[in-house]
Parts: sequence; structure tokens; C-alpha cells
Amino acid sequence: MSRIHQRCLVCLITLLFLLVFIHEEPISAQSDNWRFGVIEGYEAPEEAATLGVGWTRVRFHWAETEAGGPGTWSSPVSEEQIDGEISSGRMVVALLIGVPDWARDGQGLPQGLWLPPDDPGNLWANFVREAVGRYHGRIDHWIIWNEPDITDATAPGHTWPGSVEDFFQLQRTAYVVAKQVNANAVIHLPAFTHFWDPTYFNRFLATVTADPAAARHNFYFDVATAHLYFQPDSIYTIIQGFYATMASYGIAKPIWLVETNAPPIDDPAWPVANWTLSVTQDEQAAFVPQALASALAAGAQRIALYKLKDTAGDRAANPEPFGLVRENGNRRPAYTTYRLAIRYLAGVTAASRERWDEVGQIHLAQADRTTTVLFARLPQPQQAQVTALADTALLINMWGESRPITATNGLYTVDLPGALCTQSIGDYCMIGGSTYYLVQVAGEGGVPPLPAAETDEVTATAVSLTPTVSPPTATPFPTPSPTATATALPTATGTQTAVPTRTPTAIPSPIPSPTPVADMATAAPTPGSPTPTGQPGSNGSFWLLLAGILLCLGAGWWWNGRRS
Repeated sequence: MSRIHQRCLVCLITLLFLLVFIHEEPISAQSDNWRFGVIEGYEAPEEAATLGVGWTRVRFHWAETEAGGPGTWSSPVSEEQIDGEISSGRMVVALLIGVPDWARDGQGLPQGLWLPPDDPGNLWANFVREAVGRYHGRIDHWIIWNEPDITDATAPGHTWPGSVEDFFQLQRTAYVVAKQVNANAVIHLPAFTHFWDPTYFNRFLATVTADPAAARHNFYFDVATAHLYFQPDSIYTIIQGFYATMASYGIAKPIWLVETNAPPIDDPAWPVANWTLSVTQDEQAAFVPQALASALAAGAQRIALYKLKDTAGDRAANPEPFGLVRENGNRRPAYTTYRLAIRYLAGVTAASRERWDEVGQIHLAQADRTTTVLFARLPQPQQAQVTALADTALLINMWGESRPITATNGLYTVDLPGALCTQSIGDYCMIGGSTYYLVQVAGEGGVPPLPAAETDEVTATAVSLTPTVSPPTATPFPTPSPTATATALPTATGTQTAVPTRTPTAIPSPIPSPTPVADMATAAPTPGSPTPTGQPGSNGSFWLLLAGILLCLGAGWWWNGRRS
């Protein structure tokens, strides 16, 4: 082997060694991350692992899985994909929906829907029995249908042609059959959008409770489900309203926010010409932590972003891009802010909305710290004050840049940049400005530590926490803030859970996900100064790569001198 070849070999080995350490590792899907999920994680499992989500949703459309008739199961989601999600520590939640042509009656409903569940002529019961039995022990959570409250047959997302009573029969049949097949099955109501028909959930529960056997069968569901988009304020209000509606019927169940997002209109990879609500990529990035904190304050047990990655069929199905990852594999800024939000909101056991006027201020209690989520709700810069539990705390922006902050007279004062406010709702911006986390540890008297692997990169240099885009100058007129309340968050169970109280409660210990979680190495988002698109840079990786090149050259020089 010539000297030049020997030097190249050493150089390649050295670079390979460095790339192993530079490579972005997934965040550990530890038990305190169990609340947070992403839809269709199997489309990009490595990105889901790096994101650090604890659960995902897969869809079984009856017309696709049994297209050739009964017993011809062929799901678009492969067994390997499902096993991959489970082995990566992500709990799989399944959605059952759709009716194939061969199983459809004259109204578009499943044939035999009103027959007893054990009657072979009830084709929906047969489908549920096959699905739940096939995945017994691997998938225990089942969502029955999707958004039946979209009753306009011409509207996007319309899926249910029947009445409320027809849907109750679909839900009742699925519940009884699933529990017979798998006693540990957790049965979800379909997600309700609320906006299409605000009365639907109430009318559905009235139909449920009119059944004399409903209470004996746990009202035919274990979890209520919502799909709420674009507005952190409505996420809080509607979830609270769903809890109140259930309570009015004597029902106490947890609520999951299974889909939320604010898709952008300004992505060059997917520009949106005819949009309904204006959202930039930076606003989508800010929406993510604001929506998560709002949902937690309202009492949501779990939350997921729709969806992980754009796929080839999405353009026909959706007018806007919902993926955190583009179809070409590049990440949108919201991916980064979701990853960081999971880190700082993990382990939340109680939450309250402390302020909701010019400033959004949400207090989150955690076992080892408290985190206050802060953002302006108007285009003008705002100032927030947070009660101090210690002399110093840590202030982190939504990109992961941080600095210590000192309390004065028992308060932390935080200056917040104004919101971009490309879309207003009422007197406020639909999405607030850049989001901040104020993290403090009671009684420590010092700056709380960052999560593992973030400290060196985040605190090594001074950072700028100013917005990258100047806000507009319009001045919405503010209205009074509602009274702050505290909400104890439901634990991860499929049984009835107490409705969140409206007064402060003791903080319970977090309960881990019922699915065992695989151990994975932890790593932080790569922080730095925000780029024009709002995504952080990767200065640490740059210096490591530069060091690798120098080390490679030095190793080659040393090898050449040794052989001379």
C-alpha cells in the first residue's frame, strides 16, 4: 500500500469516528415524555425518535385493509412498521374508519350495523373483531372513526353519512366487540372538531346516556378525543368545554388532543395560494409550545401533532402542508420547537393559565422544577412577571438558547417580543410571539440545570433572544384576562379519570406510559443564532467537523513521517 493510500485510509477512519459522535442521536422516549405524540411516526421513524415522542397513531381504513372482502387483510401499514414503532418505545394508537363498497348498505353505512354484535351479518362488528384480535397485545388503544361532526357532505374531511344515533350504534358495537376480544383495550371516541357543529358532542352524549345499559358499559368509551387547530386560545376553551359537557352527564373521562397544528402558507416547498388562516413558518414554530401548554392547562391527558412528514398523497388530501418534516426529508422550524417543548414540558403533573391578556402565561408544575411558558399575544413587545421560587432561574427561548435570570423583589421580569400577528382572532393575535420557558427549582438558590447534553452547547456563548422579523404596528384593543385556575392533569390510564378540578390541587406523581419504553441515548436540539427561517444553527457540529479535518491532516502527516 502506498503512503498516499495509507494516509487516505487513516483520514477516512478518523472522519468516520468523528461522524459517529457528531451524528444527531434521538431523544430518549422516557416515561416523562409519554404525553406527547406525533401522527404517523412510522413514515420517518428516525425523525420520530430524534423528536422524542412517546406515542403515535396509525390508520386502518377498512376499504384498504379488506379491499377484496372479508379475510383479505392487507394493511398499508406493515407489520414491520408497527413493530418498529413499538420497539422504539412509541405506543401505537390505531384509528378504525371507512367502509368498503362490498360492506356498504344503501345509506353508506356498514351493512347490518344495527344487528347484535355477535351476529355474522353485522359487518362492522366483524371488522373490529378482526382488527383488535390481530394486534392484541401490540395495539391496545383504538379510536373509533374520525370527525363525524363534519356533517356537510361537501366539506373536506366529511366521513360519516349517518345520524348521531347511527354513530352511537357504531361506537357501541365497537366498544362491546373490542372488550370481548381484548379486555385491556382502551376505546376512544372519534375526534370531534367542535367548529363544524358545536352541539354534536352534547347530542352524542345525550344519546349515549339514554341507553339504559350505558353506565354498565362505561358509557361505551374510555377516552374522549379532539382535533383542534390554529388557535391556542380555542384549544384551551374547547377542551375545558368538553370536560364540562361530560360532567353535566355524570361522565368523567380523560381527553386527548390527538391532532393539532397550524400549517404554514409561506413554505417555498409547498406554497399555499388560497389559504383561510394566515400562518408563517415562524408562527407555526411558536404555535407548537403555545398549543401544548394551553392543552395541558385545559387538562388534556395526551397531545399529538398532525403530522410527522408530508407524503406523496398529502397534496390531494390537504390544502396546506402539515408535516413537521417536508417530503424531501428537510425539517420545518416547528420540528425544532416541538423537540425542545417535549424536553421542557415533560413530566408535567399540573398546569394553570395564570395570565391571558396581552401576555400568555402558563404555569406548569413538574416533579423537580416549575416551568412557566411565556409569549406576547399582541404585535407590540410585552412584559411578564413570574413569582420567584429561588433567586435565579433559567430563561430559554423556543430555539433552545438560554441565559440565567435574576429575581428582583421576589419576581422575575421577562421582556417578550411582539407577535408577528399575520392573522388576528378578535382583539388578539391568533398565534403569539416567540415563546419562552422560565425554568426554576424551588429552594435551590441557583440556576436549574439544563437537560442532559444541552448544557455545554447552550450556555457556552452569549445569545440573542430577539425576534428575527419585525412585528406589524397594528394595535388590537385588549380585553380583561380570565381568572387563573389550576388543573390536575389526568394520568395515563384507560379507565375513568376524575374531571380536572377548578382549584389548585396537590401535584400527583407522573405515571409512565403503559407501553415499555426502550432506552435510547439523549441529545439536545442543536442551538445557535436563529437563521432567517427561524431554525437554529449547528455551531457545535461545525467546530467538531473542523477539528476532525485538522486531526485527519495531522494523522496523515504523522503516518507519512513514521513511514519515511
